[in-house]
Amino acid sequence: MATIKDVAKHAGVSTSTVSHVLNQTRYVSEDITARVKKAVDELQYAPSALARSLKLKYTHTFGMLVTTSANPFFAEVVKGVERRCYEQGYNLLLCNTEGDLERLRFNIDMLLQKRVDGLLLMSDEIVSQNLDIFARHKAVPTVVMDCGKTHFPADKIQDNSYLGGYLATQYLIKKGHRKIGCITGPINKPMAEKRWAGYQKAMQDAGLIINPDWLVDGNFECEGGQQALDKMLSRGTLPSALFVCNDMMALGVINSASKHGISIPDDLSIIGYDDIKIARFFTPSLTTIHQPKFNLGRKAFDTLLDKIQSKRENDLEIKLEPTLIERDSVKQIG
Repeated sequence: MATIKDVAKHAGVSTSTVSHVLNQTRYVSEDITARVKKAVDELQYAPSALARSLKLKYTHTFGMLVTTSANPFFAEVVKGVERRCYEQGYNLLLCNTEGDLERLRFNIDMLLQKRVDGLLLMSDEIVSQNLDIFARHKAVPTVVMDCGKTHFPADKIQDNSYLGGYLATQYLIKKGHRKIGCITGPINKPMAEKRWAGYQKAMQDAGLIINPDWLVDGNFECEGGQQALDKMLSRGTLPSALFVCNDMMALGVINSASKHGISIPDDLSIIGYDDIKIARFFTPSLTTIHQPKFNLGRKAFDTLLDKIQSKRENDLEIKLEPTLIERDSVKQIG
């Protein structure tokens, strides 16, 4: 395998000149540039990415940490990040935590040891455990997505979940529903707490009573929605409508309702949250609150790249606004 010294000898120049030509770090005459490029082609020289990164002090690599990339919501965010990485010539190291705190710590240590240029974090465990991810490492530019307060410097990009919860509940009220329940996510997670708070505010503004029998917490997974509806059924009569705080749980609710002979939306109206890609293919298609997931990923990448290139020291907080997507899972009554 040819080395940079072989290229320099073949072209009749110094190794530093070869480096300047390949990295475009200094002006080199057209004649010498052509000789170097010809030598590179003839010797089939491939520069070492590792050696280049050590010399230039950057790796053109971002590390990304998510709870699970198998969940359609996270998968669509990751897709947005990956697309921008490809467009800008960056590599992406993706790690999943699966809600495991030790795995989270291990992955952060591994990414920082690999000298990533920046971090993209989308894992509630960082917030709920009050972690300082840079306690054992020098801080690197970091963007946190869809999480609450952090104990380390970071830009934050998040969905306005309070408004989303309000919009979802307000929509059910406008459709004539007065008996409205809520299946929340884990209430210790910031996004779940804000969506629940939006539901409460909409009910309060409409002068409606919140029945505790129609409130169940879930785990943001299909099984959680299924178990939540089963639990609600065991308490007695169902409400006429449910705000389910993410689409994955809404899918579980639809599945459980079918098993119990409950027709949606005739017997029970449902509105979800996230607008994952398969939401339109549910039966019935799911009315939901749209989060701009792909754009969230793109925005996170662009914000991180700006932080690195501008050497900006202040931390930004960016909110992406949710919108209502009306489909077939909510019935007009009254």
